[in-house]
Amino acid sequence: MKEITSLAPGRTCLFGDHQDYLGLPVIACAIDRNIRLTAEQNKSDTFIINMIDINEVRVIDINATFEKLEPRDYFASSLRVLRRHGCVPSCGYTITITGDIPINSGTSSSSALLMAWIRFLIEAFGVDEEPTPEFISKMGYASEVLEHGEPGGMMDHFSIGIGNIVYINTKAPFSYRTIGTELKGLITGVSGVPKETIGLIGELKGNALMSIDIVKQNYPDFDLQASEIEDVDRYKNCLPDRLIPFFEAALKNYHYTKEALKEFEKPVLDLAKIGFWMNQHHEVLRDLLKITVPRIDDMINAALCAGAYGAKIVGSGGGGSIVVIADPKNETQVIEAILQAGAQEAYGVSVDPGARIIENIEI
Repeated sequence: MKEITSLAPGRTCLFGDHQDYLGLPVIACAIDRNIRLTAEQNKSDTFIINMIDINEVRVIDINATFEKLEPRDYFASSLRVLRRHGCVPSCGYTITITGDIPINSGTSSSSALLMAWIRFLIEAFGVDEEPTPEFISKMGYASEVLEHGEPGGMMDHFSIGIGNIVYINTKAPFSYRTIGTELKGLITGVSGVPKETIGLIGELKGNALMSIDIVKQNYPDFDLQASEIEDVDRYKNCLPDRLIPFFEAALKNYHYTKEALKEFEKPVLDLAKIGFWMNQHHEVLRDLLKITVPRIDDMINAALCAGAYGAKIVGSGGGGSIVVIADPKNETQVIEAILQAGAQEAYGVSVDPGARIIENIEI
C-alpha cells in the first residue's frame, strides 16, 4: 500500500496579463502558497477525493473514460488526457486535498489543484514519456484549456509546473526559460472580490485578435512580434474606435514585458526599475482593458503611497488579487496599508520551485 503526497504552488503574473493568448511573452513566477494532495492507496476501484477546504467529496471510478466532459471538470479531463499518454489507473486511492491559495483570487488555485492531481497520477501510474516539468506543464494545459475548449493560455501551467521565475514565449514554436529563483519584496494582496475568468478572457481575447486581424488586412507587413510601442499611432487609424484600446494594450504590454525582461537578465535585480515597469503595465490593464474594480484600485494606490515600487492586478481581472514589489525593509508597512485599503488578505510571498512529489512511501 502506497501513500503519495504531491504539492503544487500558486502563481503570480509579473508581466504579460492577457498576452499569452496573443502569442506574446509572459513573465510569471510560482509562489509559496500551495495545494497539497495526499493519496493513500485503498482496496477499491475508486478515487475518493476529499476536498477539505470547500467541504466536498468526489468519487471517481478508476475505469471511467469520460467520453462526455462536464464544464470545468478538470479531474475528468486530466484522466482522459493522461490515458492517451499511458497513464492508466490500476487501483484506487483515498485522497485528501488542502491548500492555502485563496480561491477565485487570480493566483491559480484551480490550476494548482489540477497540477497536484496530475503530478500524483503520473507518480502513481506512470506515463509513456519522461515526466519532466515541461511534460507535466503540457498535460496541465491540455487538460484545462484544450480538452475543454477554453480561451486561456499556457502561463498558469508552465509557471506552476516549471517553478521559479519563468519567461514564457507563447509564440510558436513555444519556448520558456527560467530567469530567476528569488525575488525579494514580493507581496500578494487578495481583494476578496471574486474574479471573472472565462467570459472576461473570451471577450478581451476576441477583441484583441479582431483588432490585430484588421490591422494585418490593411497593413500586410504588420508583425505583432516585431512591433514597438510607437506603432500604435501608425496603425490605429484603420481600427474602429472601440477596438483601438485592445490594440494599444497589446503593443504597450508587450513593450513593458520586454523592458522588464532586460531587468531580470541583469546580475543584480533593481527592484525599483521592475516596479516602474509593473506600474506602467497596470495602467494599461486599468485604463485600456478596464479589468480592475474599485477595491483593487484602492489596494494598489495604498501600496504605492506606502512606498511600494510597483503594483498591478493579477490574472483575468474583474476582482482577484494584486502583486506588489517593495523594498524588503518596507514590506510590513506596505502589507498593513493594503489591508487598511480593504484587502481580505495581504502577505509576503517567496518564489517557489514548482509542482513536485514530496512523499512516496509504503505504508
